[in-house]
Amino acid sequence: MNRFIKILERIQIAIGLLFLSLFFIVILYQIATRHLGISATWTVEMATNSFIWATFMGAAIMVNRREHFNFDILLKKLTGKKKITLTIFNDLILILFNIALFIYGIKVCQQFWNYNWTSIPELKMGYVWIAIPIMGGTMVIYSVSHIINHLKAWKGGQA
Repeated sequence: MNRFIKILERIQIAIGLLFLSLFFIVILYQIATRHLGISATWTVEMATNSFIWATFMGAAIMVNRREHFNFDILLKKLTGKKKITLTIFNDLILILFNIALFIYGIKVCQQFWNYNWTSIPELKMGYVWIAIPIMGGTMVIYSVSHIINHLKAWKGGQA
């Protein structure tokens, strides 16, 4: 399972880097064309949508690395099985939230799939919206992996 998680994370890092690079290149192109007085209206939409993908892939990775936002005052004070129990509880809450993200992300994706980009009508908005269920689904996978690892630590008596 841990090998699968590492591969999944690497794939998401690659996708996130690809879209972050695309965002950066498009912004540089936009700056250059504005300086030259050339109108490139597609750059705003391309930059926004590539940034969405980079952000959503990064958010899922942060859940896997446990670097996402959290309130860890209590977690830092606990040790042993109490700490593991609280961590499992936190992961269960994340799983519920991310299942909702996954389900409603699919619904949004289905509803808006055939909407076209304003500046590039050949591209469908579904390609942007599909990032939501991908993010939600991978976050569920990561959180389930964390719970499995914590249950192993619980049984092994590790803190």
